[in-house]
Amino acid sequence: MKTKTDIEPFAAMVEQQQREAFARDYHGPCFNERCDSDCTVKLSMGKKFARVDVGTIGKYMVDLGTGEIFSIKAYGIVHRGHRFGTLDTIADWDWSGYRATQRKAVAP
Repeated sequence: MKTKTDIEPFAAMVEQQQREAFARDYHGPCFNERCDSDCTVKLSMGKKFARVDVGTIGKYMVDLGTGEIFSIKAYGIVHRGHRFGTLDTIADWDWSGYRATQRKAVAP
């Protein structure tokens, strides 16, 4: 069973990459306030899944049994068709966009 401590590095990576993308792409007024409200990650633990919200939007759900990361269909409803690896493979993904994308493998 995964614990909050196991999921916190993933939540921190999502927030960092969301903030970097926001700083790169947003040039409007009230930058600091908008960045804080739109990029802050909240982690909520449930019985079977942890919810990772970005700003006020539910984005990802982590299966506490397997560590698999999914997007959501609706708040609190996992979308098993949108799988983004596991907690062990978070570095293989870019979390900065609307939806995570897998990074291209670098040939040796």
